[in-house]
Amino acid sequence: MDDDVRSQLVADLPGAAVRGEIVAFYQPQVDILTGAVVGAEALSRWFHPELGLVSPEVFIPLAEAAGAISAIGNHMLTTACGFGAERARHGASIDIAVNVSAIQLRNEDFAADVLYCASQHGLDPRHLTIEITESEAVLDIVAVGERFDLLRLAGVTVSIDDFGRGQSSIDQLLALQASELKIDQSLVQNRAANSHTLLAAVISFAHDKGLRVVAEGIETPGQLATMTTLGCDRAQGYLTGRAMPGDEFDEFVSASRST
Repeated sequence: MDDDVRSQLVADLPGAAVRGEIVAFYQPQVDILTGAVVGAEALSRWFHPELGLVSPEVFIPLAEAAGAISAIGNHMLTTACGFGAERARHGASIDIAVNVSAIQLRNEDFAADVLYCASQHGLDPRHLTIEITESEAVLDIVAVGERFDLLRLAGVTVSIDDFGRGQSSIDQLLALQASELKIDQSLVQNRAANSHTLLAAVISFAHDKGLRVVAEGIETPGQLATMTTLGCDRAQGYLTGRAMPGDEFDEFVSASRST
């Protein structure tokens, strides 16, 4: 990315969510044994009016550096809670996962804001998952842990995302008493000789701690078969469903239930 494009993106990030440029796509999570869609991860997409679709891998780090991530995060939480509540009202409840930057966790009202958002939309907190990304380190682990205590008491699932990519994953997993672990696609897709042993150890460790395990980046039947054999709970990836707009997600779920 050249400097001019970067500068334009940074300048246009503030207010992008309010202008309707940041939208939520939903990627299905399926029960690994039955194949049923049991959840969805809300993923942000930026449709820039001049530059077109901007990848979250590009604009999320820029938003964190520019101080715009909280506005985007709040927008995604609100949108996802509304989406989940609407599914429930039509008798099709699923778990909704929302990514949260460590920067958002610095807000002492974070837990209260999350629960208020769910309540305002009529979403049962037991169907909400907060995923912690590792793009920024969680600085005050004690304070954040207390905020997550409030969420867990209300039934919200706390998830460690991208497990295996960052060095601090295991520390955050234990310190924050997470209830879900998402195995990064770099581990799921690893073809090294010892990858099977490593995955087995990770899943066994997580289950020993009482955590639900989600495998990310499932792209081939072989990867799905491996994760099924190892006892993973849920799968997410192109093989089981790409990220898609809400209306397409509903059509995808309906089609999957009719087959």
